[in-house]
Amino acid sequence: MRNEENDKFIFEDLKVYQRALDLAIELIRIAGEFPIKYSRLRDQLIGAAISIPLNLAEGSGRLTPKDKRNFYKNSRASLFEIIPILEISYKLNLIVEKDINNFRKEAVIISKIISALMRNNKS
Repeated sequence: MRNEENDKFIFEDLKVYQRALDLAIELIRIAGEFPIKYSRLRDQLIGAAISIPLNLAEGSGRLTPKDKRNFYKNSRASLFEIIPILEISYKLNLIVEKDINNFRKEAVIISKIISALMRNNKS
């Protein structure tokens, strides 16, 4: 579904999508600096980070509230997945305390917005 006025897809106007996209980009940048021996951790972080905005976008295109909610749940689950990855990364000195705190704060905000989307899509 597109917003005909500005030739955008509906999800592109969702603030939570924009926040999730920005978070994903920052996480990808950080993960890209991980040493090669932590490539599995890097790949897991990147995969989870990318999955957040992807599922928000896909969910917005679903026709039924139940389908939308399922994709929003997947998005939130991926968001939750990044937290232990960040904690492991911090404990391995791959990221600094300031970064993990900033990522966690943003994750809490995004999680709350996604939860509201799920509540608003009850069938």
